[in-house]
Amino acid sequence: MAHANLHSKRPLSPHLTIHKPIPTMVMSILHRVTGVGLYLGTALLAWWLYAAAAGSSTFDLVNGILGSLPGQIVLLGFTWALLFHMLGGLRHLIWDTGVWMEKSVATRLAWTTLFGSLALTALVWLAAFALR
Repeated sequence: MAHANLHSKRPLSPHLTIHKPIPTMVMSILHRVTGVGLYLGTALLAWWLYAAAAGSSTFDLVNGILGSLPGQIVLLGFTWALLFHMLGGLRHLIWDTGVWMEKSVATRLAWTTLFGSLALTALVWLAAFALR
């Protein structure tokens, strides 16, 4: 190993910056990011459930934090991440059957995943505010 030629003319893999981001690639990355976000959101849900069991003063504190504007923004993001991740999982389940793999259809399905998750998030939040 001491005689290894570090300056050989080996081919290098292209860097990510030269690839044009396509919708299916971006949705794949977002699927992974939302998966991480769901871990954090599940911790918030567990905190809220713990507070409900711990007593009214703890529950009021957690509800106050999650009911504040920053808390609601986090909950909105959690809702979107949950719905986006679910639709992305359904997209992959469809692909596992071997259908809708053509480039144009896969691209439309990727956009449908994004806009569908946004629409479903809006519906969930509108329903939640209507039931208040």
